[in-house]
Amino acid sequence: MLGHRYTQTFLETAVASMNAGCNLELSYGMRNNVFTHIPQALAMGNITLQMLRDRVRPLFYTRMRLGEFDPPAMNPYSTLDLSAVQSPEHRNLSLEAAVKSFVLLKNVRGTLPLRARDLPGKRLAVVGPFADNPRVLFGDYAPVPEPRYIYTPRRGLETLPANISFVAGCREPLCQQYSRAEVVRAAGAADVVVVCLGTGTDVEMEAKDRRDMSLPGHQLELLQDAVQ
Repeated sequence: MLGHRYTQTFLETAVASMNAGCNLELSYGMRNNVFTHIPQALAMGNITLQMLRDRVRPLFYTRMRLGEFDPPAMNPYSTLDLSAVQSPEHRNLSLEAAVKSFVLLKNVRGTLPLRARDLPGKRLAVVGPFADNPRVLFGDYAPVPEPRYIYTPRRGLETLPANISFVAGCREPLCQQYSRAEVVRAAGAADVVVVCLGTGTDVEMEAKDRRDMSLPGHQLELLQDAVQ
């Protein structure tokens, strides 16, 4: 209603949201909540009581499963603290999720995987603004993990039995200032080059949309210099 002008009134917005399947409102900072108009919509016949029940049921089902209506002593979640979030079990699960969610678009001449047994004596260069910058690796609304648990590409690759060199080329994703010579020098001296590029919240996030799908700044130039 306010941003996209899809609807004109709070009542119309409540009805449209309910019909679309939305059952929870986030209206922080608004003086007039949209879903407070649901009783009016129900009285006017814009929505049915059965629809209202269908929208409410999963909300309270989830709250019941979380034990919100149980005494705290009966709720196992009430004893959890931050130590459980980054426990070894959870970090192992995160590693498993990462491994299983990677998408390999192309693998010319079987470049991947990099096998440890093939790397002794090899020179491996990791380059790009995402190669060793923990801050830019997390997207919008991502949690903030403890630094010791953050493995940048450089840190991860340094666990391999290879001679690792690192050059950022540009410090931040916007890549306005680019050091071409150091990238060309590092890539030219390496047997394997890993280029780490992307966007991150400096470029896109909630309320900050991209104007195009191109790599920001000089990142494309960095990629071309690294692989030529």
